[in-house]
Amino acid sequence: MDAAILTVLIILAVTMALLALEVFRLDVTAILCLLALAWTGVLEPQEALSGFASNAVVAMMAVMILGRGLARTGLMDRFARFFISKVGDKPSRIVALLSLSVGALSGFIQNVGAAALFLPAILDISRRQQIPASTLVMPIGFAAILGGTLSMVGSGPLILINDLLRVGGQAPYGLLSVTPVGLALLGAGILYFVLFGKKVLPDTASREVAPSEQERLVEALHLPDHIWLYTIPEGSSLVGQTPEEAGIWSRFGLNILGLASDSGIRYAPWRQTRLEAGQTLALLGEEAKAVRFAAAFDLRQEGKGGRFAPLRDPELAGFAEVIIPPRSALVGQTLRSFALRRRYAVEPVMMFNRGEEVRGDFSDRDIAPGDTFVVYGLWENMDDLKGGGDFVVATPSSGRRHADARAWPALLCFAGAVGLALAGFPLALAFLSGALAMILTGVLSIEAAYEAIEWKVVFLLAGLIPLGLAMQKTGAAEFLARKLMTLVQGAHPLFFLLSVAVLSTLFSLFMSNVGAIVVLAPLVIGMAELAGLPPRPLVLLAAVCAANSFMLPTHQVNVLYMSPGGYRNADYIRAGGGLTLLFLLVVVSLFYLFYL
Repeated sequence: MDAAILTVLIILAVTMALLALEVFRLDVTAILCLLALAWTGVLEPQEALSGFASNAVVAMMAVMILGRGLARTGLMDRFARFFISKVGDKPSRIVALLSLSVGALSGFIQNVGAAALFLPAILDISRRQQIPASTLVMPIGFAAILGGTLSMVGSGPLILINDLLRVGGQAPYGLLSVTPVGLALLGAGILYFVLFGKKVLPDTASREVAPSEQERLVEALHLPDHIWLYTIPEGSSLVGQTPEEAGIWSRFGLNILGLASDSGIRYAPWRQTRLEAGQTLALLGEEAKAVRFAAAFDLRQEGKGGRFAPLRDPELAGFAEVIIPPRSALVGQTLRSFALRRRYAVEPVMMFNRGEEVRGDFSDRDIAPGDTFVVYGLWENMDDLKGGGDFVVATPSSGRRHADARAWPALLCFAGAVGLALAGFPLALAFLSGALAMILTGVLSIEAAYEAIEWKVVFLLAGLIPLGLAMQKTGAAEFLARKLMTLVQGAHPLFFLLSVAVLSTLFSLFMSNVGAIVVLAPLVIGMAELAGLPPRPLVLLAAVCAANSFMLPTHQVNVLYMSPGGYRNADYIRAGGGLTLLFLLVVVSLFYLFYL
């Protein structure tokens, strides 16, 4: 065995072990692999560092910028709301329909583009429905990969094999020749997660997750964090009363966040507002207090009403600490005389008055410099508090300002990038052009674009790409392929199919899927002819199995989705391992029965 091949195989084995055991962070392992290839002389320094300039890495960075631009405009937020309204809140149903959508799209555009388009919506749905992101992200990312097998333009290997078949003297395939296999794989993948998702996906709730600013505030000050909706029926004794007369603050210890009627919603309604039949109240407080209030006035509880959805959305509303500076107009006044609710439509929940914690009804407390209020309201109303010198808002806004005016430019930039990719331009060039267009049209600032890039992902990809290059350059990939083919020569056709599928799967984990098929195609053609088997379906099988990249986060889609899902390498081995076996079972069976 050549020394260079042996060196590459040792580096490959060590890298696989480090990735599987998670001895180091994945990006650190990737950098170690890159440096090992350079210091051992397997690759020239320029070759070892070539991953940083590769199409895959540049495309990944551009995709991250495009995704951030779409999220900033609120386009995918609106899509998430529409999707939830039509699909409901059952996790398995959400996974199935989102997977079907992204998989179908991935059949005709690059799967990383389809994955990037859906990622902001997936995270919005996760947040709105309080479903762990880990439950949604991986299944939908895998569906994007599987969707690439729906047509002969769905992935790089499938696009390339027709040229490789022509070189080998074989007839090319038509656009939809692979579609039956792709449909079976996509369906099997969706069914796999619908049936076994709870068993194979990680339980992120048990992991150490840094709490958000809002969660820290709620925990530190023991704030209520449940919103209850009640409608006032005809004949209720609450009709005609004001919130103050009803004792919402003083008697029941609740806060009224909103009042909805046919004419619209009033947030933090004034204390002297007369309540009417048919109105719906949004109340903040403990469940027992809300139930006692509803029983006292014969109110009818409502579900999660769409009109009050902004109050439940941490992107749009939340708690804020507000400090009264010495020159504030509130000094010496009371909340009643200042009319905080009428001016700013925010609800004061508690206050620290001269160091004393006060809850309930503190509307007549004299306000002193340094007093602090905790208020609840829409972030846009909180911004109004910052406008003058009367308040210092100490809590950073958790909300995202949707630049609705930039929604169409953002959509056109993304569509233009996808259009360029479909027209045959390199993926990196197409997506980078779209990303720059977002910056030039004002959808994102250049600073926001840099912030959108997950550098851990960049180094992971850039560090592992040279390993594939080394396997091709030294002949290690061909060496492994020939050794395996020698073992299966003369075996049953089913075993021969399985060997090709497994080899393509293994190659796809550590080298580009295009590189894998370039190495395998001529080898498979030669071995098939020696074995007396038709070469065309075996080459197609190898190209399809180049998408079987689920056991490690080395595929571009897996890398993109790893951080948002909060996944570890072991999560891919656990969930992806089962799907890898299912993929092999489905594809080998179909090719044996219908293609061979």
